[in-house]
Amino acid sequence: MTILQALLAFTVAAGLLTLTPGLDTALILRTAAVEGPKRALLAMVGILAGCFAWGGLVAFGLGAVLQASAIAFNILKWAGAAYLVWLGIGLILRPRDSFEVADAPAMKGGDTAWMRRGFLSNMLNPKMGVFYVSFLPQFLPAGVPAAPFMLLLTTIHVLLGVVWLGLLIAATQPIARVLKRAAVVRWLDRATGGVFVAFGLRLALDRR
Repeated sequence: MTILQALLAFTVAAGLLTLTPGLDTALILRTAAVEGPKRALLAMVGILAGCFAWGGLVAFGLGAVLQASAIAFNILKWAGAAYLVWLGIGLILRPRDSFEVADAPAMKGGDTAWMRRGFLSNMLNPKMGVFYVSFLPQFLPAGVPAAPFMLLLTTIHVLLGVVWLGLLIAATQPIARVLKRAAVVRWLDRATGGVFVAFGLRLALDRR
């Protein structure tokens, strides 16, 4: 896989995963609807800072190991592949029927508190760490320095988040209504599950 192919594949996969509603989506929608766009933007900054923090931890923590050790790469490859396939099959077989904005917890505090809570919502979510550990290394082309390239992938993911979360804030009510439709939520979950399975299998078959 060339660098361009890796970047394009990651952008497509990360774009679909960004659209799939989760805790971050719920937090942004509820904040925009109840607290206003300013605090929603602050929460968005915190969320995306959390993405950068996880990406940096993975890039610098795993980058040197993956670059130097074929054994470490293979262990991570199989563990990541199994995790992604397991998640994907679960989403395909048991997609959600609804996504409620009320899932986001009610919060109080000043403007800066929303940025901090957005950041902590990501950093204290172990699924984010597992996602980055499982997902980023499989888009690493052979011979490319691991840490800088995974930071580049993280930046792409964050930029996609800026676009999507910005749209959520700008059009809170229409998008919230769409995400409450069972057919939409089921389709997003199944499509995301398909992405997880496909890239999990690709990761398992990778002959680095």
